[in-house]
Amino acid sequence: MTDYRAEYERWLDSPSLSENEWKELDAIRGDDKEIEGRFFAPLEFGTAGLRGTMKVGLHHMNVHVIRHATQAFANVIARQGEAARAAGVVICHDCRNNGVLFARETACVMAANGIHVRLFEALRPTPELSFAIRLYGATAGVNVTASHNTKEYNGYKVYWSDGAQLPPQHAAAVAAEMERIDIFTGYKTVDFEEARAAGMIEIIGEETDEAFLKEVLAQAIDHESVAKAADELKIVYTPFHGCGHKLVPEALRRLGVKHLIPVPEQMVIDGNFPTVVSPNPENPEGFYLAVDLAKREGSDLIIGTDPDSDRIGCLARRGDEFYPISGNQMGVLLLDYVINAKLRTGTMPANPGALKTIVSTEMARTVAERNGVHIEDTFTGFKFMAEKIAQWEAAGSYQYIFAYEESYGYMMGSYVRDKDAVTASMMVAEMASYYHCKGMTLLDAIDALYEKYGHYQEKTLNLVMPGLDGLNRMREIMAKLRAEPLAEIAGVAVNRVRDYQTGQVSVHGLGAVGETHIKGSNVLYFELADGSSFIIRPSGTEPKIKIYLLVKDETQAAAKEKVARYAAFAETLKDI
Repeated sequence: MTDYRAEYERWLDSPSLSENEWKELDAIRGDDKEIEGRFFAPLEFGTAGLRGTMKVGLHHMNVHVIRHATQAFANVIARQGEAARAAGVVICHDCRNNGVLFARETACVMAANGIHVRLFEALRPTPELSFAIRLYGATAGVNVTASHNTKEYNGYKVYWSDGAQLPPQHAAAVAAEMERIDIFTGYKTVDFEEARAAGMIEIIGEETDEAFLKEVLAQAIDHESVAKAADELKIVYTPFHGCGHKLVPEALRRLGVKHLIPVPEQMVIDGNFPTVVSPNPENPEGFYLAVDLAKREGSDLIIGTDPDSDRIGCLARRGDEFYPISGNQMGVLLLDYVINAKLRTGTMPANPGALKTIVSTEMARTVAERNGVHIEDTFTGFKFMAEKIAQWEAAGSYQYIFAYEESYGYMMGSYVRDKDAVTASMMVAEMASYYHCKGMTLLDAIDALYEKYGHYQEKTLNLVMPGLDGLNRMREIMAKLRAEPLAEIAGVAVNRVRDYQTGQVSVHGLGAVGETHIKGSNVLYFELADGSSFIIRPSGTEPKIKIYLLVKDETQAAAKEKVARYAAFAETLKDI
């Protein structure tokens, strides 16, 4: 905690502020709560970098915080040696307001520190940044993006040389540098145009797109089904005003999709996201324009990608209406499809492996194991999956064919180490083509999988707790649940509690009885007597506690009833 009043005055007195920035701060002079919210502490730099609302202040996203973080990151890169500086960084941004400004400021600070910069000419998908780091052999990467957050947000997403988000030790090193460096006087920078003329900043674009698309298209498995369905299958697509506008349609067209129908209003690049409250493909209400278009055009499938095009949401037709396919359902659909398509076409590698997170449906485990595919759990975040894949590669054990997390993120191929909505969109189109040839939509397909593998249901709830008070309340709730673990949930006994922070597995009345296979993440996992799972973790990027409900029963109706009971109980945790 900083002395927020003193920090506020320091910012007001700083010559680094523009006139408009000074006026913004001066206007809140009498609002102590607002001043505290802006200056009580810096934004926390973690393995995902930074994310916050765009305001002037220590706890928000602005050019001062961007320069500060970049200088710290540059110091960490420089410590790797001259070769690391020469290998440089790749930088891009999404459609958000201030994206170009923040990306250029990042480039200028990196260049001033002798680190070669490859900067994308315009907005690009996050997975293409991951790919470009690997393609060019760069030391690191930065994407200016706040993913699916609302228009007030921006972020600073950081990557290392493997194309995955920053490892914990490097994130900790950047955070330590930020504590050491003064936010106004501790950074170096250069003029953008001068650095570009001197070759310190290199602009990249179409050549990288083509290399990326070549890898994406190489993931396609069943071209025959795509060709058979092409004359009939219609797909409506929306990028929600963001980065998917170019490469997703191109990938689908190159796959062989003939009837791709973009939502025209949402193909417009706009960081204000004028047609939606939130550009989050998890929220079905954001698809209202796509649904209207799909009904007019007679489409059975809608695909939407978030603003930085790393996550994908889908809706499918049933009768006259469209229904969302959850992140867990799509993960299971794709896993089952990829396995069986590779088996059909004779392209399954030896010792295939798949990955999911600890909060993703156990149905994926059933699908994998019944089909002879090894599967493991990781913590939430594709950096953990990338780490596991690297371990498999080093050991020569498993060849991964698919990885996913329930929050609408999917990954295939060795060319990216993050969730990838471009490749996922293409694979969903291929999968939809396959089922179309069988007279089925993706909703029919998931129903068939429930009949085959068991009736699973999942739900994710968000207990939103904004501001400093919210952060404190989140900590209090997690501390209380650790000190006094729940003995029962909605009338059902808790068999065991897994604390993934300490790695301890405990039983009520007995205490510790074992250890988790991984540890170091703030997650409490309650195993219930009826086989259900009730999982609690604070979000790493937003002011909310996330609660995951994973259940299985004899029928879908019974499973849904269980979810409803546990969801009602989850809402009471705000008041414990």
